[in-house]
Amino acid sequence: MTLYQQNTPAQPQPFARTCLAKGISLALIALAGGSLSSCALSTRQPFQATAKPNILYIVADDLGYSDIAAFGGEISTPNLDSLVKTGRVLTNYHTSPVCAVTRSMLYSGTDHHLVGEGTMGIPRDERKGLPGYEGYLNNQALSIAELLKDGGYHTYIAGKWHLGSSINATENKSPDQWGFERSFTLLGGAAQNHFGHDLADAKTYTENGHFVSLPATDAKDQPWYDTNVYTQKLINNIDENITDGKPFAAFATYTTPHWPLQVPEPWLSQYKGVYDVGYDVIQQRRLERQKQLGLVPNDYTRASPPLPNIPTASPATANYDKPDARYINADSVQQGRPTDVDYGPGLANPTWDHLTPEQKKIQSRYMEIYAGMVSNLDYNIGLLIQHLKDIGQYDNTFIIFHSDNGAEGGPGSAEQEKINAANSAYLGKDQSLNPPGTGNTYVRYGQRWGEVSATPFRLVKGYATEGGVSVPTIVHLPGQVAQYPTLREFAHVRDAAPTLLELAGIPQPTTPASKNGVNGTLLVSYKNRNVYPITGHSFLNQLRGAGETHLHTEPVGEEYNGQAYLRSGPWKIVWTPPPFGPIDGHWQLYNIETDRGETQDVSAQHPEVVKALYQQWQAYLHDNGGVLAKKPGSRAVRR
Repeated sequence: MTLYQQNTPAQPQPFARTCLAKGISLALIALAGGSLSSCALSTRQPFQATAKPNILYIVADDLGYSDIAAFGGEISTPNLDSLVKTGRVLTNYHTSPVCAVTRSMLYSGTDHHLVGEGTMGIPRDERKGLPGYEGYLNNQALSIAELLKDGGYHTYIAGKWHLGSSINATENKSPDQWGFERSFTLLGGAAQNHFGHDLADAKTYTENGHFVSLPATDAKDQPWYDTNVYTQKLINNIDENITDGKPFAAFATYTTPHWPLQVPEPWLSQYKGVYDVGYDVIQQRRLERQKQLGLVPNDYTRASPPLPNIPTASPATANYDKPDARYINADSVQQGRPTDVDYGPGLANPTWDHLTPEQKKIQSRYMEIYAGMVSNLDYNIGLLIQHLKDIGQYDNTFIIFHSDNGAEGGPGSAEQEKINAANSAYLGKDQSLNPPGTGNTYVRYGQRWGEVSATPFRLVKGYATEGGVSVPTIVHLPGQVAQYPTLREFAHVRDAAPTLLELAGIPQPTTPASKNGVNGTLLVSYKNRNVYPITGHSFLNQLRGAGETHLHTEPVGEEYNGQAYLRSGPWKIVWTPPPFGPIDGHWQLYNIETDRGETQDVSAQHPEVVKALYQQWQAYLHDNGGVLAKKPGSRAVRR
């Protein structure tokens, strides 16, 4: 079976031949909400703009791979569906395992260890104070917004920033210092309340560089809700300068469906009863829809196997968190350190059949709220796109949508049990507690629903597995009027910046700097600063159907908080700390071309491949100034 197939450039074909080649029947196309045009490669070339194209960059927060309808989900997302019909689905777009790290690479176009987000936030371990671990964009980072602004663009952002929070929001920490002409942003990683209520003294939100208080209602006199407000802010920004003839680059960096699970009506009640069938049924339905959509092959019988029933959390080793602990990390096995034996506790993670009826009701309700948040997100994306059409800018706008990482899989079991207990009365006779999903509750949907959101991949946000780093992605080119074939070529969030620059006709900075960076890494000079150059690759040719080679022929590596991977050719090695990864601490090996679900670890059959890729991963980490923590999974100061 083949879960991932390399993309090859396609020539225009009649509808029937294209669809039959994919093994998709007309009935299945209709079932998936498609049409004849959704399976055909348009022969129309992208709109030839007389001016530089606008850019609308949309980022969801902790959205899983299979949540939206275009990627197999049952959640209603008609506006994203419409974008697909005049756009292109990317099935193999990758981010980092967590949001701040992803955002640092999105804006800088290079590896996160170089530009200040070596881990998410300021480390609390031996890495604190090291170059690249500042916990915010450092002075060696380029900014795509600054490059676009200097190249003649208006630049706007509304939503999550997460690259300089209230803990360290001083000079150079907020988006106005990084090239954004207008900004309204949540500085940190998560809102305490999607319905606001923050005062300026809380230093949670900034507008154009100033801390702001949040009103009770939005500009439309509706209760303040962040997703709706971000959309209104961005529309106002676009309208402010629309008559001056300059293009705009607008970044809608939404904070949904990130916890806490909260959404206003009618979305709060939209999915009542849908998830009462439980985790496994919803996951299998999603997998079947993914087959119908051509996202996975028809002989793929199930998603990556779920974790087994875990009624109680496994204990940590005896020396865990003690001064003499010897932790298993990504170096332990390959460097022959048998005394590295310590690791942390596991999590309780019961399957649906092992929940009580009351727990099932609570879990169903959490997923209903999550789904409502996704539909509200889609509604707001629809408002943005319709506004572009209303002002005559849609035909000259490049639109990209993706999530910032894989599906959220938290919280830990103890915390979830407290949440369950606090809300259980709502589902019984006592209505005195606030209903989950409203402004005075604080819940998450947990690891099992996270596994469902990650279908067909393994594990969730925070891990270097495909479930943690593969994200749903849709791109619309200026002037595109029909759906283009699915793009299955591997691409990375570092590739976004060079793609936007090529689209805008703006050259990358290439003037050599007067000194080198960490470990001899070459720097370039930009506006009297020595900065790390962009290392991603533009995928604009691939989007246009003209790419004749793989975008990444070099190894691509990652390390976050001890989680790690490296992919090279058909192979991917993954390191996951025990007890969630192998207890002996070995690197797992997968043929990522035939087993993107990471179901068959073949490291024992190919030890020489593991050794070679591990050495390439070490080189990756060294060249980018990364430092492997002695204790994997150490918490940073902020989320």
